[in-house]
Amino acid sequence: MSEQPSESARQAIVPDTSAGRRFDAVVAELFPEYSRSRLTEWIKAGDVLLDGAQARPRDALRGGEVVTLQVVLETQTTAEPEDIPLDVLFEDEHVLVINKPVGLVVHPGAGNHSGTLVNALLYRDPSVAVLPRAGIVHRLDKDTSGVMVVARTLEAQTALVEQLAARDVHRQYLAVVMGALVAGGTADAPIDRHPRDRLKMGVREDGKEAVTHYRLRERFRAHTALECRLETGRTHQIRVHMAHLRHPIVGDQLYGGALKLPKGASDELVAALRGFKRQALHAETLEFVHPISGEPVRNTAPAPADMLHLMKVLREDSAAFAERERNRW
Repeated sequence: MSEQPSESARQAIVPDTSAGRRFDAVVAELFPEYSRSRLTEWIKAGDVLLDGAQARPRDALRGGEVVTLQVVLETQTTAEPEDIPLDVLFEDEHVLVINKPVGLVVHPGAGNHSGTLVNALLYRDPSVAVLPRAGIVHRLDKDTSGVMVVARTLEAQTALVEQLAARDVHRQYLAVVMGALVAGGTADAPIDRHPRDRLKMGVREDGKEAVTHYRLRERFRAHTALECRLETGRTHQIRVHMAHLRHPIVGDQLYGGALKLPKGASDELVAALRGFKRQALHAETLEFVHPISGEPVRNTAPAPADMLHLMKVLREDSAAFAERERNRW
């Protein structure tokens, strides 16, 4: 990936009401499309000038000065573009919404240097190379399918990150869990890295706030399909919370524990449960405010075939069990 910078100049006048305030704080208000941390970096690098001269972030302003911002965006990733097909749900010059398939890793990392979503994005739109994480603002686990939004400009990325931080993005998931729940509820339990197993997250008193709302979608005799809504977005949040509630997600190899088969399960159900080797979790709906137009954007991705088949078999097993129970009387 080449190191060709992208440059453009912007100017603004410091309002008289900002007299006495810090340079970096005022610049953040004059150019809200960029994050404060990035603007501070540009100030220190001399890419933000005050009346044509370099200034320090803490310098006090008088009011009336001319601020010149030279936007310099350099390549942020060393990943190579790869022609990986993407299921695009919505696209314009600012954002891209996709339906991520099961098995697609989001970020390159140890053991996954290629074949990732980042590689696919760089092939589809090489300009995202100048964005942090190639425009990715949130992630889905490798074996979780569903809707993701990706920014195509720095302005859009900054706005989407702010919406996520403010909990203004609606993220709804479909999950199939162990156990027949009788009601929905809220899991409000802090999450952080597991104290012993560094590959896992866990509920910890000293963890970060994590809130998951869930309600019944469909109840089977020994399993439940849940609609889960994220209020926060911690790593593995739904998987950790459901395991904490003793209703782990079907097929979850990390948090699910030993496979439990319902008494009298049909051969088809036994095969379906034993053959489901990934967490039965799908991000089905994503709603956010468009970072430029301000219009609401809502996208939904249908559940993948493996989850639909699992729910079909669970439904048939529940009906057959109910029929056997009726015949007993």
